[in-house]
Formats: sequence, C-alpha cells, structure tokens
Amino acid sequence: MTAISNSGLVLCAGRTVTRQEVEDFLYAEADILDHWDYDSWLALFEDGARYEIPTTDYRPGWSPHRTGSFVDDDWDLLRARVKRLKSRKAHAENPHSRTHRLVSNVRLSESDTEDSFRVAASFVVHRARDGHFDAYVGWYDHVLVPTEDGLRFRLRRSVLGHESLAAGARLSFIL
Repeated sequence: MTAISNSGLVLCAGRTVTRQEVEDFLYAEADILDHWDYDSWLALFEDGARYEIPTTDYRPGWSPHRTGSFVDDDWDLLRARVKRLKSRKAHAENPHSRTHRLVSNVRLSESDTEDSFRVAASFVVHRARDGHFDAYVGWYDHVLVPTEDGLRFRLRRSVLGHESLAAGARLSFIL
C-alpha cells in the first residue's frame, strides 16, 4: 500500500509525491486537452492504461464495466480514440469544440498497489460548439503512477455529477 501523510504527501514506489506535483500534472493535462494536443495527452498514460466515463447513474464502488459507461477504453481503444480525434473523420469535432477546464479540490489517497496512488479532484469543463455553451461538472477518480519521466495515468476516470445529459449532448471530446 502507498503511504499518505496529512500534509498532502504520498510515498509511492520509494518516491515522495506532493499534492502540488499532482496539481501541476492535472493543470498541465487540462491545458493540453484545451489545446487539442492529443499526442501529448496520450503520453501522460502508461502502457496498458484505461480511460473511463461511467454513466450518470454511477455510484462509487460500482464497476463501470458491468453497470454501463459512456466510455470504457482499454489501452487499444484509447489509442484508437486519439487517432480518430486527430483525423478529419471525427465529424462531431471538426472543427474542434472550444473547451476550458477548471480542476480543483485535489486529494491524494492510497491505492491497492504499492506502485500507484489514487487522486480525486473536482472538475468543470466548459464547452462551446455550434452556438451552444455547455458545462460538464463532476469529479476525477484517477490512479497515478510515479515514473522516471513524471506522473502517468494508470486509470483516468471522469465521473459526471449530472443526473442526466441534456438531449443532444454528446461526449465527442475528452472530458
């Protein structure tokens, strides 16, 4: 198990990781996504990582694999998603939506393995597209791994706080 201190530090895989380091990682990721730099975004994942967005009726502890999800990408599907979003075949995002992300309330906690730790954070993603302006709110439930090259996602999960998505709403971008 990882060790968590009250001061926002985590000892993981023999390395101390600070909450500030995790916040900087999440802020950099938000900037990468808002600039549609999907190659840089994919580089934030370890090989074999997952990307998930459970349905709006998701409850902590439920498995999105069994209860349903908007996105349930293993490593191969994640790479295919990035490839598609970068191509002109992503009609729902050609041209790209304008997004602006806010990340806050970052908290570190233990993971089930010694080489990773969990991160929870709140998010708001503002999206402008086709004359509409939408806000997606929720929280992140990530598993991060410290590596020689910095932090990497093992699991990137975005949990929407919405009761439901509005008619016509689409998750054609990375949440």
